[in-house]
Amino acid sequence: MKRIIALFIALAVIVIGLSFAMLNPSPVALDFYFGALTLPLSLWLVIAFALGVFLGLVVMIGILLRQRWALNRLRRDVDATRQELSELRKLPIRNDL
Repeated sequence: MKRIIALFIALAVIVIGLSFAMLNPSPVALDFYFGALTLPLSLWLVIAFALGVFLGLVVMIGILLRQRWALNRLRRDVDATRQELSELRKLPIRNDL
C-alpha cells in the first residue's frame, strides 16, 4: 500500500512539474560573475532543486559519519566495561565485616 501511495505522489509531482514547464517556456537569463546563461525557468528550478539535494546529501553524510564514529567509540567503551565486569565477577567475595 505504501508503494502505491509513493508511486501516486511521485506521479503527481511529475505531472505538476511538466505542467509548470509547459506554462513557463520563456528563457530566463541568469548573470554570474564570469558570464551569463539563458535557460528556461523550469530548467533553472530543476537545477536549483538538484543542487539543494546534492548539498543536503553532503551535509547529511558528514553528520552520519560523525554519528557512526561516536557509535563505534561507545561500543568500544561498552565492550571494555563488559570485559571489566566479567573480570570482577570472577574475583572471590571478601567478607571483612
